[in-house]
Amino acid sequence: MDIEISKQKKAFLRKLYLAHHIDSEQHNLLSLNKLTGMPRRTLQDAIAVLGDIGIECRFIQDGERNNSGYYRIITWGPISSAWVDTHLSEITEILA
Repeated sequence: MDIEISKQKKAFLRKLYLAHHIDSEQHNLLSLNKLTGMPRRTLQDAIAVLGDIGIECRFIQDGERNNSGYYRIITWGPISSAWVDTHLSEITEILA
């Protein structure tokens, strides 16, 4: 795929990609970093603005330390998680 993708579209797809992984199993920043190879700051920024596209994500505290826990998708809002599942390989290719 040699089509130029805008920064905005990549940012949108990055949010869908992260939401998919967060919804698939329990992840924190470290496990998302290992899975995706994305820098911690990029992950934090993308997760923080998932609400901009209607996806509600929360950090679930699981332990006494502040960073002990995992992210959970509460609702996908207007986004179809089934569509993301179906197109995950294309999304992954664009973000690579």
